[in-house]
Amino acid sequence: MNESVKQEAELREQAIAAAIAYYRFRHAPQKPFQPGDRIAYGGRVFDEREVAALVDSSLDFWLTTGRYAERFEREFAAFIGVAHCSLTNSGSSANLLAFMALTSPKLKERRIMPGDEVITVAAGFPTTVAPIIQYGAVPVFVDVALPTYNIDTTQLEAALSPRTRAVMVAHTLGNPFDLATVKAFCDRHDLWLIEDNCDALGSRYCLNGTWRFTGSIGHLGTSSFYPPHHMTMGEGGAVYTDDTTLKRLVESFRDWGRDCWCPSGRDNTCGNRFGQQFGELPAGYDHKYVYSHFGYNLKVTDMQAAIGCAQLEKLPGFVEARRRNWQMLRDGLAGLEDRFVLPEPTPASEPSWFGFLLTVREGAGFDRDQIVAHLERKGIQTRMLFAGNLIKHPCFDEMRNSGTGFRIVPNATAADLPTLRSSGLLPVTDRIMRDTFWVGVYPGMSEEMLEFMVQQIREFCAR
Repeated sequence: MNESVKQEAELREQAIAAAIAYYRFRHAPQKPFQPGDRIAYGGRVFDEREVAALVDSSLDFWLTTGRYAERFEREFAAFIGVAHCSLTNSGSSANLLAFMALTSPKLKERRIMPGDEVITVAAGFPTTVAPIIQYGAVPVFVDVALPTYNIDTTQLEAALSPRTRAVMVAHTLGNPFDLATVKAFCDRHDLWLIEDNCDALGSRYCLNGTWRFTGSIGHLGTSSFYPPHHMTMGEGGAVYTDDTTLKRLVESFRDWGRDCWCPSGRDNTCGNRFGQQFGELPAGYDHKYVYSHFGYNLKVTDMQAAIGCAQLEKLPGFVEARRRNWQMLRDGLAGLEDRFVLPEPTPASEPSWFGFLLTVREGAGFDRDQIVAHLERKGIQTRMLFAGNLIKHPCFDEMRNSGTGFRIVPNATAADLPTLRSSGLLPVTDRIMRDTFWVGVYPGMSEEMLEFMVQQIREFCAR
């Protein structure tokens, strides 16, 4: 090793050691939980390994996608059990890219066109649905079912039309939807299946006798690495698939819409950079600057990916902790079935839970707002099931005014939106909007926190 390389290695080691010392001083000490302390629904769980990886990456000063991103994509794909993983800057961007990949002209007759329909649900996070609407396709909303909070698969055939091209739904708070039924429906009708796996990383489903991770069964799966999720990069997301064509389409839309697939900082991967003809461009135009799609720039930085690499090593432990914490709440609240609809895992599944859902029953003696207010006063953070019923939000005002843009099963369109509040077209979704909330199960929770949560819910029910 020459002297300059040796010196660089020593300085890098010193910088990382200093960062680890800072972590131990600033972040490591944690006082025991005391009643009244804030119990967050989710958050970062990290140690000196993430800090060391972050500093190591920063010293390269390769600020865009680089060696850590390549490593993460390779290792994450191996974990999920798919051929390809493409990193992006958020789970919402992952959903956007997964959907937009299916609109590519390169898919020919299978591409999704404006006006085509995509089956989804309104009880979830808006960015599962937003790409459909933003592109000009038509979301077709079906109801969900309790106690799994997932898509009601008995409505799939009623949702089908000659314009149906895809199903795009999420695994609700880590609980897999009925993948056997949904996949069989998609296969039967030659539809694309996008699994929004942002809240379910590490969940498994037994399909045809084989256990597989959710996100690996549809044509495309997506993940989010926002801090409350199963692992974090701060911001970040991923799209994954076994289909090399779809992988290249995802990355084209992610990387400005370019036709070239050279990794960042590399040239001539195809070996024919100046020897091709595209559109009406001059023959031999530089392939690095040929654009086959109207794309975006949705890449991650290598520093984010470095954190992700450290987190990925801990993911199995995170998943186990979430399952353990969920089960502790489920056991602790047993016997309150007269007050709440308690959550149940989908048959043939092994959820990696994102949260613990509770739906207040009619006749419970209190409503959702009252128990939420009580828990928040006690320092227990709560959350709604995201949008509740997305079609009742202000973002749908324009559709209400225009009378176009979506369908509801069994038979309603945007023109019916003014009467939807009393129509009962999505009765379970509406019930979730009114009566459901959830509390966290993330790995940063101690047994004392979980016991306090159970105690407060039980005491409130006993009043």
